[in-house]
Formats: sequence, C-alpha cells, structure tokens
Amino acid sequence: MANSKTILYPKKAGQIACLFLFLITPSLASDHVWKFDSELQKAYQAVLNLETDHAYSALATLGSKTNPLHKIYVESFCETLDVLISEDEVKFQEIENKFKARFKYLDSQKESAETLFLKAELNLQRGFNFLNLGQDLNAVWAIRTAYGYAEECQKKYPDFIPVKKTSGVIQVMVGSVPDKYSWFMSLLGMKGSVATGQKQLQDLRKSESSLSTEATILYFTIKGLINQQHEEATNGLLKALEEQPYNRLVLFLGVNMLMKSSQSERALALIKTLDEHQEGLPMHYIDYLRGEILLQKGEYNSAIVAYRKFIVNYKSVNFKKDSYYKIALCYWLQNKKEEALKHFEIAKKTGKDIAEPDRYANAQLKENIFPNPQLLKVRLYTDGGYYDEAKAIMKTFNESSLTSEKERVEYNYRKARLADKMGDLPTAKLFYTRTVKLAGTNPWYFAPNSALQLGYIAKTSNNIPEAKKYFELALSYKNHAYKNSIDGKAKSALEQLNE
Repeated sequence: MANSKTILYPKKAGQIACLFLFLITPSLASDHVWKFDSELQKAYQAVLNLETDHAYSALATLGSKTNPLHKIYVESFCETLDVLISEDEVKFQEIENKFKARFKYLDSQKESAETLFLKAELNLQRGFNFLNLGQDLNAVWAIRTAYGYAEECQKKYPDFIPVKKTSGVIQVMVGSVPDKYSWFMSLLGMKGSVATGQKQLQDLRKSESSLSTEATILYFTIKGLINQQHEEATNGLLKALEEQPYNRLVLFLGVNMLMKSSQSERALALIKTLDEHQEGLPMHYIDYLRGEILLQKGEYNSAIVAYRKFIVNYKSVNFKKDSYYKIALCYWLQNKKEEALKHFEIAKKTGKDIAEPDRYANAQLKENIFPNPQLLKVRLYTDGGYYDEAKAIMKTFNESSLTSEKERVEYNYRKARLADKMGDLPTAKLFYTRTVKLAGTNPWYFAPNSALQLGYIAKTSNNIPEAKKYFELALSYKNHAYKNSIDGKAKSALEQLNE
C-alpha cells in the first residue's frame, strides 16, 4: 500500500495530477450535455487559465439563475486546483470541510445523473489532492469511490455525456497501471482500458458540452504521454493554442509535449510566452523544464539558474533530487569537478525517489560515479532535438574507446535513439537490437526502452507478432528506473494491438 501513489499515478505526481485534474466537470441532466451559462463559463474559463483569483471573484457575483450543481463543480474545481498548485496543506484542510458539506448536500438531493457525476468528480478531485499531499490510503479510497459512482452513473444514465470524462480519466489511469499492480486493481474491483478511456473522451470532445475543450486537451495529452503518439498529440495541442494562444494550461501542456517529441527549441518559445503571461497561479515547475532545455542546449550556467529558482520556489520534494543532480552535471560538463562533487553530495541527501526523474537520479547517485561526458552530451542533444550537435559529438569517439560494459551498452542505445529521432529506422532497429543483446539482465533502462521502441517500429511496419514480442519483452524487465512509465506504455500498446 505504501506504493499507492505509484500504482495510481505512474507519472510525476504533482505535475501529472494537475494534467488529469484540469479535466473534471459536471453536466445538465435535462440535455445530457451540460452547457454552462455565460457568466459561469467566464469563471470556469478563468480556472482553466489558472487565474483562480479571477475565478473566485466571478463565482462570488453569480446570481440565482446559475445551476447550483454547475456552480458547485466550478467552485470545487477552482479550490482543488489552487491546492494542487500551491501544495498548501492548511488550505487543503479548509476545502476538505467544503468537500464534506458538498457531499452532504448532494446526498440530500434526489438521485440524478448530475448528482452521481458530481459525487464521482469530487471524489476524484479529493483523490488527486490526497495523492499530492502524500496521503496514499485516503487517495486510494477516494479514487475507488469515484470509480464506483462513475460506473453507476453510466449504467443508470447511459445517454449522459459528461460522465465520459470522469470515466475516461479513470479508465486511462487504471488501464496504464503496470502489470505487477494489476492484482491490486482487481482487489479493488477496478478495471481499466486506455483505448476505452480515449474513446469516451473522443465522444465528449465531439459533443456540444462545455467540457469538450477539456476532453480535447486530455485526449491529446494521453496520446502523447501514454500512447507515445507525439506528433499527433503535439499537433492537437498546438491547434488548441491557435484558438486560445494565451491559455496557460494549454501552453504548459504544449511545452511538455514538445519536449517529449524532442522539439525543445519550440518548447522554449512557449515558455517565453508563459513568462509574458504570469497572471494567476505561479507555475514554478516551468523553471524545472526551462532548466532541462538549457541543459540540453549546453547553456549550463543558465540551466543552473533555472534549477535553483525551481528548488527555492517549488514546495514539493519531487524533482529536487534530480534538480541538484542536474546542477552537478552542469558543473561536470564544464569541468568544474569540485562544484560537481559538492552538488552530487547535496543531491544524495535531498528529496525522495518517488518521481521517475528522481528515481533515475538516485540510481546514478548510488553508483557514485559521474556519467561519461561524451555520452551524456549525445543524450542531451538528442533529447532536445539538437541532432547536428549530437552527431558531431558521436564522431569524436567510438565503442572501442569506452571502458565499462554499461558505457558500451549506452553507446549502442544512443546510436539507436539518434537514428530513431532522425527517421532512420533500419539503423535504429539495428542498434536497439544490439542494445538488448549486450545489456542482458542488467538493471539499466537501455534494454527495456529499446524493446519498447522495437515494438513501435514493428507496429509501424504492421508486423503485429513482432510488435507483441517486443512489447512483452519490455514488460519483462525488472527493477529499472523507468519501469512504471515503460510498462504503462507497453501495456497500452499491447491493448491497442489486441483490439
């Protein structure tokens, strides 16, 4: 049970909690769609733009004509988002009392699609708050309760469109849980499917509901983060930005997706837009992403400034270990060994290893050696989409010049990743296969991710048996730093193939 956060939330808890939480709302039973009135829509839009102060003010001026159930959701959504971003436990206790009052009110109302939907949504909101504050047992129960209400709503009111968002979110969450936790989901009576969740979100995004924009955002976010369909996901989010160019939520998701698709320079442009539009809740995590991009570009001193700003302002312990580790790498790549060692030791003593970047940093720190600088630069340039720079570094050394087994395996893996990113799939396949062979059962992520990528390549070629073989191989690796995310992606890919 101590791993409940990992079980229910395979990505960075604070960050990914926000991504899912941004997609939760109610609906109007009379039309089965739920469209907000114009004044409530303004408040709701302010929440989606992370301008919670404006939303609170707008909500306070609403008249009696506003549907009270609609208002309950937007108020609760605004409060929950405020807590998720601020991670203020005192504020959470205040809204926890409001949650309880709202549940009591809903219990007093005649059952309807709306009341069941709100009970599901509010429990899911509570679950994300509990997760973000480390209250894992409470989170498990709240999300399980949300699952039950969403199921009941769908069975009793199958034409009620908005509940497809709640159900879609939970389906994706449960459906992407790594296999080793499937027994736990079964024990809770929860079954999920990424494909089913996406279908539900697709239905909602094509409807006339006020929630259609949210469903669109979530749909493309899942496409990128879970299904690894980065190009489609990026294009979908960028199209949403054409309609709302200064929407801070969409900008934030666009930054993440562009970085996932190795377009860090374009992501940096969106970060600059966010810098110019800082009204509303502060987004300190953006400084972490800024540091990541600047490290990829080789602008090490600027990267250090960004990481330090993040460390000072971000209240959660997540990504702190990784940030100090990355600062150490910035000094290491500038040949400032004393400063590198100093921050290496700080990283060992800082934060936790719950989020995957922290787990990877922790694994590296335990080895107590710095990475090969040439391999590290190739990795960073490749991740950021700076392929010419990566190729130039690759030409300065070869496999035979490397002294350790791990470095030789990583060399092949970096060759594969660079070729893959540049669209040279035959070369990528050759070096991914070699990586799997050389790595054996060592607890590095190079082999499992190579197997995952080989599965995607086979799928692209419509070689379904080979794709299944490699996705199953990716799932078979144990105890590597990125197991949760790689397992979730492989499981989702297998589900799509089976369908």
